[in-house]
Amino acid sequence: MRRTTLSTACLATAVIALGACRSFNSNRAIDLRPGAGQKDAAAYLAHPTTVGQLVFHADFILPSENRLIDEIVAERQIIYEKLRLKPSDRQIHVHLFADETDYKRHVSRRFPGFPERRAIFVETDRELAVYATWGEAVAEDLRHEVAHGYLHASVPNLPLWLDEGLAEYFEVSRGRDGVNRLHVNYLRGQLAVGGWRPNLPRLEQLIEAGELTQLDYAESWLWVHFLLHSEAGRETLLTGYLASLRPGEPAGSLADWVKASVENPHEAVVTYLRGLPK
Repeated sequence: MRRTTLSTACLATAVIALGACRSFNSNRAIDLRPGAGQKDAAAYLAHPTTVGQLVFHADFILPSENRLIDEIVAERQIIYEKLRLKPSDRQIHVHLFADETDYKRHVSRRFPGFPERRAIFVETDRELAVYATWGEAVAEDLRHEVAHGYLHASVPNLPLWLDEGLAEYFEVSRGRDGVNRLHVNYLRGQLAVGGWRPNLPRLEQLIEAGELTQLDYAESWLWVHFLLHSEAGRETLLTGYLASLRPGEPAGSLADWVKASVENPHEAVVTYLRGLPK
């Protein structure tokens, strides 16, 4: 399944994130009265609901209490504390559609010619925004895309691979310590057939969204998980690197930071992968 991140004011760059879908029962959140889903898809803009840093625009009635909404609101504190980021109050607009056709129609109007995707994150000079369908994969989609929003609100000049690796990490549901089992199994399979060896400097060279493959997303996630969980103190390599990023300045090499602190880092990350739960 694919999600998309649109960055830059001209919306010329797209990042396609590959990941699995996790089912979420969304039926109780949708107003099922006759005609409730037939409104013009643009009408929802007139009735936003603000919860924390998130501003929800939905073409259906959001319940006053919903565990997924609570989860993505709480994701803010989890991300900022885990990565030791300075909290931002910049609003993230979350546009939700009950019907996939309405979602596709609205996105195609806003971003003509852009490929159809299940959910997207957009950053422009004016706003940070997520667009998604309230469907079977909404839980994973929103955790991933809203994570992009929180990150972009606080971290300037975030490298493409790290942006996606972090979003892949935070899309995982609570209680799993960020372990994406699909990524684990995929990387182990590629390792077994000789189709992959970790290469962080190579990931750092990826600057066009269209360059990223499923393998790139999986490896990006692995490096994030390795730094946050492998040994005490290694998380400071990641948090320190994020703190070093400055607007308008080229990002330095996290690979250099890792190489200076971790002996044989590529072998270390393979050993770490083999020890992760399936």
